[in-house]
Amino acid sequence: MKIKTFGPIDSRAYDQLIRCAEKGKADFAVLCADHHVGYSQPIGGAIAYENYISPSGVGYDIACGNKAVLTNLMVKDIPISQVMDEIYSRISFGIGRVNNEPVDHPVLDEIAHAEFAPQRKIIQKAEQQLGTVGSGNHYVDLFEDELGRLWVGVHFGSRGFGHTTASGFLALSQGKEWGEKASEGEMDAPPTLLDVRTDLGQAYLTAMSLAGKYAYAGRDIVVNKVLEILGALPVEEIHNHHNFAWREEHFGKNYWVIRKGCTPAQPGQKGFVGATMGDSSVILEGVDSQEAKESLYSTVHGAGRVLSRTQAAGKKKWLRGEDGKKRPTIVKPGTVDWEKVLEGMKNKNIELRGSGADEAPEVYKKLDEVLGFHKDSIKILHKLKPIGVAMAGSEVFDPYKD
Repeated sequence: MKIKTFGPIDSRAYDQLIRCAEKGKADFAVLCADHHVGYSQPIGGAIAYENYISPSGVGYDIACGNKAVLTNLMVKDIPISQVMDEIYSRISFGIGRVNNEPVDHPVLDEIAHAEFAPQRKIIQKAEQQLGTVGSGNHYVDLFEDELGRLWVGVHFGSRGFGHTTASGFLALSQGKEWGEKASEGEMDAPPTLLDVRTDLGQAYLTAMSLAGKYAYAGRDIVVNKVLEILGALPVEEIHNHHNFAWREEHFGKNYWVIRKGCTPAQPGQKGFVGATMGDSSVILEGVDSQEAKESLYSTVHGAGRVLSRTQAAGKKKWLRGEDGKKRPTIVKPGTVDWEKVLEGMKNKNIELRGSGADEAPEVYKKLDEVLGFHKDSIKILHKLKPIGVAMAGSEVFDPYKD
């Protein structure tokens, strides 16, 4: 087994990678520079299995990913504050919808007639959440590139549809019924592996693919809504999953490559990688180099967390109010000074809507430093300076985040 790592190594994340790779007799595994501990498989990890697929490796947010669109507008011509107000009032963050604008897409018909029958039962949840962004580190942002052009960028995945699909397969893998609660185990639990030569393995591949279509549809809907608000046209679109499994050839053999928090970066393939709310994101492109080959053509999906949500924002209890809504109560303070963060965003002329201390810039590594460790396997095409950031507020309850 060959292991390729980038940047300083988190020993616990590295141990997770080795544990996952050894159980499935993987030939190759990669740890990108934005890596940190995840559930079973580390975030920022990629593993190449010959005959296995991994529901725990792909994770609960199947097909989480990024989409960036270059518009035909210049930033200097846009009333950013007004636009961000409209984005935050018309696009739904967390669970539920903030408006009654109809949302429809052919993917809903595919779900209603899904080849893997249990997914048909999730159609109502899929309908309710299609085109909603979620919470945690999921966002809708506006950016300015080096030429003053306006970009739209979003980050989120398959919402409750993907989460329910992942939970269902974890239960099935343990001999339970679809809909029963799986025994999750600890963060460092061994991986859940399904042999692709079995009916269950093939069923997961089919269901994962549909969750991927749903995630793509959701990101398309949200971006199109932002373009409508802006009165803009798309000039270029860049769209990638980073929680998914791909059938790929590496070093002369075919593998299932499980990427969790990894952006695929084949030679010539473009990707959008977001930074923190206060730092520049990038459009990058994969190159054909020895380092790229050893990385399984994988690169970072973000800056990478260094503080947990509890460390940053404190410990919360979610209590249900008289109106039936859950709201957070801080029982132990965190380390982030949120008022100072807001002042810093204001000084950078970044229009912020929502978010909270658990998404502050200091919670993450610096994207420039992270990308520096991958400089021989990618090239940076554009740097995107944030000018508007919209995320779910810290008061929003959503079990399908990150």
